[in-house]
Amino acid sequence: MQQTFLKHEYFKNINLQDPFFDSLKDNYEGFERWFLKKRDEKAYFHENEEGIQAFLYLKVEDEELINIYPPQPRKKRIKIGTLKINPHGTKLGERFLKKAIDHAVVGDIKELYVTIFPKHTELITLLEKYGFRVEAKKTTSDGVENVMVKRLDEATGDLLADYPLVNLHRKNIHLLGILPKYHTLLFPDSILTNESFDLIKDTSHTNSIHKVYICYMKDAKYIKSGDIIVIYRTNDYQGPAEYRSVATSICVVESQKSKQDFKDYDEYYEFCKKHSVFSDEELNSLYKRDDMIAIKMTYNLAMERKLIRKTLIEDCGVPREGYWGIKRLTEDKFENIVKLGGIHESFIIDQA
Repeated sequence: MQQTFLKHEYFKNINLQDPFFDSLKDNYEGFERWFLKKRDEKAYFHENEEGIQAFLYLKVEDEELINIYPPQPRKKRIKIGTLKINPHGTKLGERFLKKAIDHAVVGDIKELYVTIFPKHTELITLLEKYGFRVEAKKTTSDGVENVMVKRLDEATGDLLADYPLVNLHRKNIHLLGILPKYHTLLFPDSILTNESFDLIKDTSHTNSIHKVYICYMKDAKYIKSGDIIVIYRTNDYQGPAEYRSVATSICVVESQKSKQDFKDYDEYYEFCKKHSVFSDEELNSLYKRDDMIAIKMTYNLAMERKLIRKTLIEDCGVPREGYWGIKRLTEDKFENIVKLGGIHESFIIDQA
């Protein structure tokens, strides 16, 4: 089924006259000419009944950057050629930035960069949060832009700045079972081929890099910040679990909180609302139980090949026995999952 939320379309089929592009035309003298020249290339965009709300153009380069200061040596990079978001409280910027980073992951490319005017403070704040840093300047007739770079071949120790790198050093690894009806909404880039993209809407919990999952599983209390989570979509009961339950993604835990860790309901609600799939009514109901645990994590890597339960057991060595809602994994089992899941191993590090 065709994806209806995040469109990937030729420039020639995107409406350049949409008011969304007016600020880009004002800021960049040759924007219209550039846009028309790209007619046979593709860009990502999102539109609703009010018009285009977000636009992203990516280009893979393998060349010296000589039109910036200081110049940069030849290297394979992803250039974020254009990134503009109309902010409206749904984390749309995170969704589009994740798409750019995903291109680097899939292509095993270790650097991304973007040029941006200092006045775009909201977008700069978002970029800095996920590890982009100013490393050069670019001067044109339009003015002086910062060149912001994100490197994926080095880690700083900051969980968000290092995103999407997954650091194994002294971390526990867990398999976490998530019901199908929640999985699609929380992990849109890990959607299965038989699921509908129509389920994916412009909502905070879908767009955000951060996810909150709430459960009553007692072993969840052992999950700690920095731990690694293998997301396991449980059986949809359209066939045996052996073939219908699948591992789909890898996340990193930001924090784990029990009910007792929250000062009151308002603090709990603030922690969960933007990043969980639950309605206000469901959040209220979940909070009533004293054994409630909320896990906040970053959505780091979607598996290119989803691994059914049979493969996890027979080829990855995950023990069949035990509870599959939450299950501790050894490092060697995790490495098997990474390899068979088609994730580039260079994005899994072991660094103190």
